Amino acid sequence: MSKISVIIPVYNVEKYLRRCLESIENQTFADWEAICVNDGSPDNSLEILEEFAKKDSRFKVVNKENGGLSDARNVGMQYATGDYILYVDSDDFIHPQTMEITYSLAMRDDVDIVSFTYDRIYRPQLMIRHKLGLSTDDVVPGRIRKKYNIEKLKTYTVNDIYEYATERTHNKFNPKRRWLIKHCQVWKNLYKRELIADIPFVKGLLFEDFPWWSEVLLRNPRATIVPLPLYFYIPNFGGIVLGEKQLKIMKSLCMGIKISFEKYKKDATEYQFKKWNENFLWFFIAKAFKKTKYLNSDDEMNVARESLRELERLGVLDRPPLSWTKKVREQICDFIDRCKS
Repeated sequence: MSKISVIIPVYNVEKYLRRCLESIENQTFADWEAICVNDGSPDNSLEILEEFAKKDSRFKVVNKENGGLSDARNVGMQYATGDYILYVDSDDFIHPQTMEITYSLAMRDDVDIVSFTYDRIYRPQLMIRHKLGLSTDDVVPGRIRKKYNIEKLKTYTVNDIYEYATERTHNKFNPKRRWLIKHCQVWKNLYKRELIADIPFVKGLLFEDFPWWSEVLLRNPRATIVPLPLYFYIPNFGGIVLGEKQLKIMKSLCMGIKISFEKYKKDATEYQFKKWNENFLWFFIAKAFKKTKYLNSDDEMNVARESLRELERLGVLDRPPLSWTKKVREQICDFIDRCKS
């Protein structure tokens, strides 16, 4: 049994995979296992995985038929034996001290989650180079060379995670701003295994992070926040995709909203529901609605409208948060009106 299990879903990423695995291999923390789930990759990803597994037994390769990101993560969890779980997407990579820092803080503070962040310089740097037609393959983020003294790190431990987990953008003068757990990407936290072992990702769902993270929050995890850029991810360089794809995204968002809403309606306290409604639910409602502007046909619009009406029938749209600005609230009201039309 290892202290940390790293779950890496792999599909068609031979261009980036070696860098990802090297970032695991080069960790300053040694007691880990990497569960690499080959999700039916048609490229040379499997050969790369087997190469790493051959030279380091801590890399474990699991082969399966293609079932998507959520399914691959769920399968990886079945093979994980670590006390803590770290998710890394196979086209991304992590800072050499990621495991050392997060595990040390988890032990020091006796927490269920250690939350960090991603490098916000590296991503726009890649986007700019892409726009200029320059190569992004050999760009090395400067922060990956930074060495951190764990004893000097500024951290914040919270027992009420709903006060700090959010999708909202807070004013820069807000004293809590530095300690917010922003967004719900699963790869920006180290999790105690027993906290998440029985929370599966919804198979076939896009934006699967949202309903999964929403359920994690329901368990009131104790968390330590360390606002260090320990994760480096590759942005999607594609532009606006076709309406058919946008409709799929929109329907998937609505399904995630429905699943989470029903879970919260059944199990959440009034306080949990209120905070989740303000800090997460309505951001995803707005995100789903915005996808409708990319739809091209009446058939697509009718399908989208029915997805929104289903949310209305369930009562999802009944409680738009009063704390939002007038402009955003007007947009939400317009959103509800469109659902009723």
